[in-house]
This record gives sequence, structure tokens and C-alpha cells, in this order.
Amino acid sequence: MPVDKRAKIANNVFIAPNATVIGDVEIGEGSSVWYGAVLRGDRSFIRIGRNSNIQDCCVVHCNAESPTVLGDFVTVGHSAVLHGCRVGNNTLIGMGAIILNDAEIGENCIIAAGAVIPEDTKIPDNSLVLGVPAKVKREVTEEEKERI
Repeated sequence: MPVDKRAKIANNVFIAPNATVIGDVEIGEGSSVWYGAVLRGDRSFIRIGRNSNIQDCCVVHCNAESPTVLGDFVTVGHSAVLHGCRVGNNTLIGMGAIILNDAEIGENCIIAAGAVIPEDTKIPDNSLVLGVPAKVKREVTEEEKERI
């Protein structure tokens, strides 16, 4: 498992043997990085909160002006791409979704599979978001929040 010696990995973190963690990356307690995922903190920094999971084949990157910050209890579905964005606590990013530079996703959100969040987009808390380009469809229900 290629993990850069600069990375700060908390206790009780799972990193799959073929995941890659490069540069200025911090991963919070109880989080996981699954098979084939790549976290590249080589241009700025990446912060992943507690009890979050980066699933198979995801790419998490940043650029010099835009770090990537994920809150606690965030799920990033298979093959999603997160680039220089912020994601609030208790949020689900669906499989194959793409979130671009300086986008901000609120807390308790669901980003649908395949959605594309353009640069500088601000998604309010409790939003269900889908489409290309992504748009807020409605507010997330209490039942949906509990399943995130």
C-alpha cells in the first residue's frame, strides 16, 4: 500500500493494500480508503474526517488554491472524483459523481450517482442533488438522512 510518509493516519483506519495516499493527507479515526482509490495531496492538502469512507477506484485531488476537505460520516461512492472541494458531515456522494474545484456540499446531502457538480457551486444542507450539471431536486427526508 503506497502511503506517503507525510500522510497523517489516525487510529483504526483501513487503507486497502492497493490504495494510494500521496502528500499532505490527513485521515480521521475510523475512516477507510478502499481498493484502487487514489488520494493526491500533492498540490495542496486533503482532510478526511472521522468515520468516512472513500470507496473503490475514487480519485480525491486538489490544486494549489483549492484543498479538498471532507467532514465526518461522509461516504464517497465507487469511482467518484472529488477535486478541490468541500463536503459537509453526514453526506453521501454517489457512484461516479464528479465534484469540481471550489464546490461546497452542505451537511446531510445526497449527491446522486453520476451527478456533476460544476466549479464554485454551493449546495445547501439537506439537499438531494442530481443531474449533469447537477441541480438541487428537493430536500432530503429525515428517513434518508438516517440511511446516509
